[in-house]
Amino acid sequence: MASLHDATVRREIEIGSIRPPQRLAPYSYALGVEVSPPEVDDPSLVPTDSSGSAFGRLVLLYDPAGQEAWNGTFRMVAFIQAEVEAALAADPLLPQVAWTWLAESLGVPDGVTESQPPLGSDVPAVLALGGTVTATTSVRYGDIAGPPEAHQLELRASWTAGSSDLSSHLEAFCEVLASAAGLPPAGVTALGPVQSS
Repeated sequence: MASLHDATVRREIEIGSIRPPQRLAPYSYALGVEVSPPEVDDPSLVPTDSSGSAFGRLVLLYDPAGQEAWNGTFRMVAFIQAEVEAALAADPLLPQVAWTWLAESLGVPDGVTESQPPLGSDVPAVLALGGTVTATTSVRYGDIAGPPEAHQLELRASWTAGSSDLSSHLEAFCEVLASAAGLPPAGVTALGPVQSS
């Protein structure tokens, strides 16, 4: 658990402990992760329908006796939900792209469920990776608050951690959340629209 708190994540991402699920394993610990809305001085730079809602949960399950399906003793369970633009939600490749974000951040080659990175690598060792990606569109009718249409991406995944150092697993999870939220790559600054003078 302590190694999760050693993770280095982007400043736009907030992490806090939340109540873990019960009865999935003898021991569990959970983190709630959320992308903070951008801080801008000019409100015209943020779309009026932008809710900034991208969040997730990363749950650590631990069974000292191990579980056959896990192929180990530490199991990571991830959930991400993010609002996406209509054009992105309509793209039939969105689920594949979102899964690729996860696989690449965990260092798992495409079409493979395991990775064993070289010693000293920042990429986590991963076994038995699996999950689902869902893109949905919700249309509101009648007296319900909110935009008429909402488009969401959900990613659910689990994998077995190949070592007890879990910081790189949280860092990889946060990379995926940042991508789902539409944040630019780390170290890149997004430019606003050009103002005419």
